[in-house]
Amino acid sequence: MAHVLAADIGNTIARFGLLETAGAGAEGAPRLLSACEVTTRQPITADEARMQLGQILSELTGKASSRGGACPSPEGSILSCVVPTLTDAWHRALADTVPGRQLVVGPGLRSGVKLRFNDPSEVGPDRIADAVAARAAYGAPVVVVDLGTTTNFEAIDASGAFCGGIIAPGVALGARSLAEAAARLPIIELRAPERVLGRSTREAMQSGVVLGEAARIDGLLDAVLAELDNDAHDATPVIITGENADAIAALLRHKVTVDDTLTLRGLALIWQANQRG
Repeated sequence: MAHVLAADIGNTIARFGLLETAGAGAEGAPRLLSACEVTTRQPITADEARMQLGQILSELTGKASSRGGACPSPEGSILSCVVPTLTDAWHRALADTVPGRQLVVGPGLRSGVKLRFNDPSEVGPDRIADAVAARAAYGAPVVVVDLGTTTNFEAIDASGAFCGGIIAPGVALGARSLAEAAARLPIIELRAPERVLGRSTREAMQSGVVLGEAARIDGLLDAVLAELDNDAHDATPVIITGENADAIAALLRHKVTVDDTLTLRGLALIWQANQRG
Protein backbone atom coordinates (compact mmCIF):
# COMPACT_ATOMS: atom_id res chain seq x y z
CA MET A 1 0.00 0.00 0.00
CA ALA A 2 1.00 3.63 -0.52
CA HIS A 3 -0.19 6.89 0.97
CA VAL A 4 -0.87 10.03 -1.05
CA LEU A 5 -1.85 13.61 -0.25
CA ALA A 6 -4.56 14.85 -2.62
CA ALA A 7 -5.10 18.62 -2.97
CA ASP A 8 -8.18 20.00 -4.72
CA ILE A 9 -7.84 23.79 -5.00
CA GLY A 10 -11.15 25.36 -6.00
CA ASN A 11 -12.14 28.97 -6.58
CA THR A 12 -13.64 29.28 -3.09
CA ILE A 13 -12.73 26.17 -1.09
CA ALA A 14 -9.55 24.08 -1.07
CA ARG A 15 -9.93 20.45 0.02
CA PHE A 16 -7.15 18.13 1.12
CA GLY A 17 -7.21 14.41 1.77
CA LEU A 18 -4.80 11.76 2.99
CA LEU A 19 -5.56 8.51 1.21
CA GLU A 20 -4.30 4.94 1.24
CA THR A 21 -3.95 3.48 -2.25
CA ALA A 22 -2.77 0.30 -3.91
CA GLY A 23 0.89 0.24 -4.82
CA ALA A 24 2.40 0.79 -8.28
CA GLY A 25 0.90 -1.49 -10.90
CA ALA A 26 -1.82 -2.71 -8.53
CA GLU A 27 -5.57 -2.11 -8.60
CA GLY A 28 -7.99 -1.27 -5.85
CA ALA A 29 -10.16 1.52 -4.51
CA PRO A 30 -8.35 4.17 -2.45
CA ARG A 31 -9.35 4.59 1.18
CA LEU A 32 -9.74 8.10 2.58
CA LEU A 33 -8.01 8.28 5.98
CA SER A 34 -8.78 11.94 6.73
CA ALA A 35 -9.81 15.15 5.02
CA CYS A 36 -10.08 18.85 5.73
CA GLU A 37 -10.98 22.02 3.85
CA VAL A 38 -9.86 25.64 4.03
CA THR A 39 -10.81 28.84 2.26
CA THR A 40 -8.86 29.35 -0.96
CA ARG A 41 -6.49 32.29 -0.53
CA GLN A 42 -5.94 34.45 -3.60
CA PRO A 43 -3.23 35.44 -4.27
CA ILE A 44 -0.82 33.21 -2.36
CA THR A 45 2.95 32.77 -2.52
CA ALA A 46 4.72 29.41 -2.49
CA ASP A 47 6.05 30.19 1.01
CA GLU A 48 2.55 30.99 2.29
CA ALA A 49 1.19 27.83 0.69
CA ARG A 50 3.98 25.78 2.26
CA MET A 51 3.25 27.17 5.74
CA GLN A 52 -0.46 26.49 5.31
CA LEU A 53 0.30 23.02 4.00
CA GLY A 54 2.30 22.23 7.14
CA GLN A 55 -0.75 22.98 9.28
CA ILE A 56 -2.99 20.99 6.96
CA LEU A 57 -0.74 17.92 7.10
CA SER A 58 -0.65 18.11 10.89
CA GLU A 59 -4.45 18.24 10.94
CA LEU A 60 -4.79 15.33 8.51
CA THR A 61 -2.36 13.04 10.28
CA GLY A 62 -3.88 13.92 13.65
CA LYS A 63 -7.37 13.06 12.44
CA ALA A 64 -6.21 9.80 10.86
CA SER A 65 -4.26 8.74 13.96
CA SER A 66 -7.22 9.44 16.25
CA ARG A 67 -9.30 6.97 14.24
CA GLY A 68 -6.97 4.03 14.66
CA GLY A 69 -3.26 3.84 15.25
CA ALA A 70 -0.24 5.44 13.63
CA CYS A 71 -0.66 7.26 10.33
CA PRO A 72 2.21 7.01 7.81
CA SER A 73 3.39 10.15 6.09
CA PRO A 74 2.35 10.57 2.43
CA GLU A 75 4.77 9.19 -0.15
CA GLY A 76 3.64 11.54 -2.90
CA SER A 77 1.02 14.12 -3.79
CA ILE A 78 -1.37 15.05 -6.55
CA LEU A 79 -2.77 18.51 -7.24
CA SER A 80 -5.96 19.63 -8.94
CA CYS A 81 -6.18 23.41 -9.25
CA VAL A 82 -8.85 25.31 -11.19
CA VAL A 83 -7.20 28.69 -10.50
CA PRO A 84 -4.25 28.93 -12.94
CA THR A 85 -2.52 31.70 -10.98
CA LEU A 86 -2.34 29.44 -7.90
CA THR A 87 -1.13 26.23 -9.53
CA ASP A 88 2.60 27.00 -9.40
CA ALA A 89 2.56 28.14 -5.76
CA TRP A 90 0.76 25.01 -4.56
CA HIS A 91 2.86 22.72 -6.74
CA ARG A 92 6.06 24.18 -5.29
CA ALA A 93 4.68 23.95 -1.76
CA LEU A 94 3.81 20.28 -2.23
CA ALA A 95 7.23 19.56 -3.75
CA ASP A 96 8.94 21.17 -0.75
CA THR A 97 6.75 19.41 1.83
CA VAL A 98 5.87 15.94 0.56
CA PRO A 99 8.53 13.43 -0.57
CA GLY A 100 8.13 11.29 -3.66
CA ARG A 101 6.37 12.19 -6.90
CA GLN A 102 4.33 15.38 -7.18
CA LEU A 103 1.69 15.19 -9.92
CA VAL A 104 -0.51 17.95 -11.35
CA VAL A 105 -3.70 16.89 -13.14
CA GLY A 106 -3.57 18.16 -16.70
CA PRO A 107 -2.49 17.27 -20.23
CA GLY A 108 -0.01 14.42 -20.33
CA LEU A 109 -1.19 12.76 -17.12
CA ARG A 110 -2.91 9.40 -17.55
CA SER A 111 -6.46 9.26 -16.16
CA GLY A 112 -7.81 6.13 -17.86
CA VAL A 113 -10.95 7.98 -18.98
CA LYS A 114 -11.38 8.98 -22.62
CA LEU A 115 -12.36 12.65 -23.00
CA ARG A 116 -14.74 13.23 -25.90
CA PHE A 117 -14.13 16.97 -26.05
CA ASN A 118 -13.12 19.16 -28.98
CA ASP A 119 -10.18 20.32 -26.82
CA PRO A 120 -9.54 17.92 -23.90
CA SER A 121 -7.15 20.46 -22.31
CA GLU A 122 -10.18 22.65 -21.52
CA VAL A 123 -11.63 20.09 -19.10
CA GLY A 124 -11.03 21.15 -15.50
CA PRO A 125 -8.87 18.82 -13.40
CA ASP A 126 -11.55 18.48 -10.73
CA ARG A 127 -14.03 17.35 -13.36
CA ILE A 128 -11.60 14.69 -14.59
CA ALA A 129 -11.13 13.46 -11.00
CA ASP A 130 -14.91 13.30 -10.53
CA ALA A 131 -15.29 11.25 -13.71
CA VAL A 132 -12.51 8.82 -12.75
CA ALA A 133 -13.90 8.20 -9.26
CA ALA A 134 -17.53 7.97 -10.37
CA ARG A 135 -16.79 5.39 -13.06
CA ALA A 136 -14.67 3.35 -10.66
CA ALA A 137 -17.23 3.37 -7.86
CA TYR A 138 -20.55 3.34 -9.72
CA GLY A 139 -19.81 1.98 -13.18
CA ALA A 140 -20.97 3.43 -16.49
CA PRO A 141 -23.08 5.21 -17.50
CA VAL A 142 -23.08 7.62 -14.58
CA VAL A 143 -23.73 11.34 -14.07
CA VAL A 144 -21.98 13.57 -11.52
CA VAL A 145 -23.31 16.88 -10.21
CA ASP A 146 -20.54 18.83 -8.46
CA LEU A 147 -21.65 21.86 -6.43
CA GLY A 148 -19.20 24.68 -5.85
CA THR A 149 -18.57 28.17 -7.17
CA THR A 150 -20.05 26.66 -10.32
CA THR A 151 -22.51 23.79 -10.62
CA ASN A 152 -20.89 21.23 -12.89
CA PHE A 153 -22.40 18.17 -14.55
CA GLU A 154 -20.13 15.39 -15.81
CA ALA A 155 -21.62 12.64 -17.97
CA ILE A 156 -19.95 9.26 -18.46
CA ASP A 157 -21.53 7.24 -21.26
CA ALA A 158 -22.06 3.49 -21.42
CA SER A 159 -18.59 2.96 -22.93
CA GLY A 160 -16.98 4.68 -19.93
CA ALA A 161 -15.97 7.84 -21.80
CA PHE A 162 -16.43 11.37 -20.45
CA CYS A 163 -18.83 12.49 -23.17
CA GLY A 164 -19.68 16.03 -22.06
CA GLY A 165 -20.97 18.22 -19.31
CA ILE A 166 -22.58 21.43 -18.14
CA ILE A 167 -21.18 24.44 -16.26
CA ALA A 168 -23.62 26.83 -14.57
CA PRO A 169 -23.36 29.45 -11.79
CA GLY A 170 -23.33 27.86 -8.34
CA VAL A 171 -25.98 28.46 -5.70
CA ALA A 172 -23.75 30.67 -3.52
CA LEU A 173 -22.63 32.67 -6.55
CA GLY A 174 -26.26 33.21 -7.52
CA ALA A 175 -27.18 34.49 -4.08
CA ARG A 176 -24.14 36.78 -3.94
CA SER A 177 -24.82 38.16 -7.42
CA LEU A 178 -28.39 39.06 -6.44
CA ALA A 179 -27.24 40.92 -3.34
CA GLU A 180 -24.47 42.76 -5.20
CA ALA A 181 -26.52 43.73 -8.25
CA ALA A 182 -29.70 44.88 -6.50
CA ALA A 183 -29.21 47.55 -3.82
CA ARG A 184 -32.20 46.55 -1.71
CA LEU A 185 -31.61 42.80 -1.70
CA PRO A 186 -29.76 41.34 1.32
CA ILE A 187 -27.24 38.52 1.63
CA ILE A 188 -29.23 35.42 2.56
CA GLU A 189 -28.64 32.13 4.33
CA LEU A 190 -28.59 29.30 1.83
CA ARG A 191 -31.44 27.13 3.06
CA ALA A 192 -34.80 26.12 1.62
CA PRO A 193 -37.82 28.18 2.73
CA GLU A 194 -40.94 26.49 4.09
CA ARG A 195 -42.99 27.51 1.04
CA VAL A 196 -42.31 28.36 -2.57
CA LEU A 197 -44.06 31.73 -2.40
CA GLY A 198 -41.96 33.82 -0.02
CA ARG A 199 -43.68 36.17 2.40
CA SER A 200 -40.57 38.27 2.91
CA THR A 201 -37.72 39.39 0.70
CA ARG A 202 -35.39 36.83 2.27
CA GLU A 203 -37.88 33.99 1.81
CA ALA A 204 -38.50 35.03 -1.78
CA MET A 205 -34.75 35.05 -2.48
CA GLN A 206 -34.25 31.68 -0.77
CA SER A 207 -37.01 30.25 -2.89
CA GLY A 208 -35.51 31.64 -6.08
CA VAL A 209 -31.93 30.71 -5.27
CA VAL A 210 -32.18 27.40 -3.38
CA LEU A 211 -35.41 25.91 -4.74
CA GLY A 212 -34.53 27.37 -8.13
CA GLU A 213 -31.17 25.56 -8.05
CA ALA A 214 -32.89 22.26 -7.24
CA ALA A 215 -35.40 22.79 -10.06
CA ARG A 216 -32.61 23.65 -12.47
CA ILE A 217 -30.63 20.53 -11.53
CA ASP A 218 -33.72 18.34 -11.92
CA GLY A 219 -34.53 19.85 -15.31
CA LEU A 220 -30.99 19.50 -16.58
CA LEU A 221 -30.81 15.91 -15.33
CA ASP A 222 -33.91 15.09 -17.38
CA ALA A 223 -32.15 16.41 -20.49
CA VAL A 224 -28.77 14.84 -19.70
CA LEU A 225 -30.19 11.38 -19.02
CA ALA A 226 -32.24 11.55 -22.21
CA GLU A 227 -29.21 12.63 -24.25
CA LEU A 228 -27.09 9.76 -22.92
CA ASP A 229 -29.54 7.67 -24.96
CA ASN A 230 -29.37 4.39 -23.12
CA ASP A 231 -32.31 2.06 -22.65
CA ALA A 232 -32.16 2.14 -18.86
CA HIS A 233 -31.52 5.85 -18.30
CA ASP A 234 -33.87 5.82 -15.30
CA ALA A 235 -31.40 3.45 -13.61
CA THR A 236 -28.32 5.53 -14.42
CA PRO A 237 -26.69 6.51 -11.11
CA VAL A 238 -26.61 10.23 -10.36
CA ILE A 239 -23.91 11.26 -7.89
CA ILE A 240 -23.93 14.64 -6.16
CA THR A 241 -20.89 16.08 -4.40
CA GLY A 242 -19.46 19.40 -3.25
CA GLU A 243 -20.79 22.26 -1.14
CA ASN A 244 -24.32 21.89 0.31
CA ALA A 245 -24.69 18.53 -1.45
CA ASP A 246 -26.85 17.00 1.32
CA ALA A 247 -29.19 20.00 1.45
CA ILE A 248 -29.67 20.18 -2.33
CA ALA A 249 -30.03 16.40 -2.67
CA ALA A 250 -32.97 16.45 -0.26
CA LEU A 251 -34.83 18.87 -2.57
CA LEU A 252 -34.39 16.91 -5.81
CA ARG A 253 -37.05 14.67 -7.33
CA HIS A 254 -34.35 12.54 -8.96
CA LYS A 255 -32.84 9.78 -6.87
CA VAL A 256 -29.24 10.79 -6.18
CA THR A 257 -26.33 9.51 -4.10
CA VAL A 258 -24.36 12.03 -2.03
CA ASP A 259 -20.61 11.33 -2.17
CA ASP A 260 -18.60 13.98 -0.32
CA THR A 261 -15.17 12.48 -1.04
CA LEU A 262 -15.59 11.73 -4.75
CA THR A 263 -13.05 14.27 -6.07
CA LEU A 264 -10.33 13.35 -3.56
CA ARG A 265 -10.71 9.65 -4.33
CA GLY A 266 -10.54 10.42 -8.03
CA LEU A 267 -7.25 12.26 -7.52
CA ALA A 268 -5.86 9.27 -5.62
CA LEU A 269 -6.90 6.96 -8.45
CA ILE A 270 -5.13 9.19 -11.00
CA TRP A 271 -2.01 9.25 -8.83
CA GLN A 272 -2.15 5.46 -8.56
CA ALA A 273 -2.54 5.08 -12.34
CA ASN A 274 0.58 7.15 -12.96
CA GLN A 275 2.94 5.23 -10.68
CA ARG A 276 5.66 3.16 -12.26
CA GLY A 277 5.38 -0.55 -11.66
